[in-house]
Amino acid sequence: MNQTVMPFKLSATDESLTSHAGLALLGEFMAAMKVPAMIDHHLPLPRSGRGFMPSVYIQSLILMLHGGGRSLEDLRMLSNDDALKTALGITVPSSDAVGDWLRRMGKGSAISDLLNVRNELLAWALNQETRDAYTLDIDATQITAEKYAAQCTYKNEKGYMPIAGHLAENGLIVHEEFREGNEAPASDNRAFIKACKANMPKGKHITRLRADSATYQTDVINDCEHDGVMFAIGAKKDPAVIAAIQAIAETDWVPFGDGALASVIHSMEKTRKAFRLIVFRRGKQQELDGHGDAYFYHVIATNRTDDPATIMRWYRMRGVDDVERATLIWVEWFNNRRIMRPLGDMPPLEYEELYYRQTEYQKAA
Repeated sequence: MNQTVMPFKLSATDESLTSHAGLALLGEFMAAMKVPAMIDHHLPLPRSGRGFMPSVYIQSLILMLHGGGRSLEDLRMLSNDDALKTALGITVPSSDAVGDWLRRMGKGSAISDLLNVRNELLAWALNQETRDAYTLDIDATQITAEKYAAQCTYKNEKGYMPIAGHLAENGLIVHEEFREGNEAPASDNRAFIKACKANMPKGKHITRLRADSATYQTDVINDCEHDGVMFAIGAKKDPAVIAAIQAIAETDWVPFGDGALASVIHSMEKTRKAFRLIVFRRGKQQELDGHGDAYFYHVIATNRTDDPATIMRWYRMRGVDDVERATLIWVEWFNNRRIMRPLGDMPPLEYEELYYRQTEYQKAA
């Protein structure tokens, strides 16, 4: 190939090449963490000397899913990649063999055995850190599915609604539950949080909790107060919360982002202690007849004593998706809406529109 601008050369080779170099890194990472050995230690071993070890099945599934596969048939992507198999020193079972193994494991204790692997990895990772206090973020995530047995979620799509609890400081999963799509997001959240705490290794503790309004429950709040856990939980806008918002004086609202913030003391019928409601409001378009609330409200229940802006920012960093969303919002503001003195105290987007209008006018003249 003739070279043009970029300084590269192409040549033929007899060496085996892979288009899945990223999976090679993942495989090396698992080997360095001794994940295959952990899996083989906790899961049932093959009944005969001809069977594959449990780690062979699980490692193949992990690599396949990270490579973009969605079904067992996608294991052929790995089976046909001789270079990747050679580099990692692995064998990839057929999709039929993996399916049979999964069905056998589903009838036994494989799920709890895998949780033991997860907890062993979690303990190893957390013990590498000097901190002992962590923030727990919990949230349910919809997974759409085409399976006949899948149920409709609250979004009116067939699938499942697993819930996961992860540590904000490092993103490690501490507990998860696979739930049917039609199971309420608020179902057994108290028990789920207790399981997250129980999975923490000795000397490591959950001292902060962030969750959405599905976790706005009396028992959860009482547990947090009893255990000394700082919490920020999305509050449901029930009649009592709406009444508390309406009681906030207009002079108590302070500017925040594209809206305003205020706080008010509140309690639920059976909560042992009162807590704060941090309320964010933003104007919205009213009905044509002038009726309806003039504001959109987002409410957080918390026992933190910081100023409302600090608490709201902390809550909005809940989960990777929220961090990405907050980053995109900031970038959009920085690029389009921030006031710039060099542009005559105008935001970039407005200045750009004015520039093109003037250009078009000059062309027309």
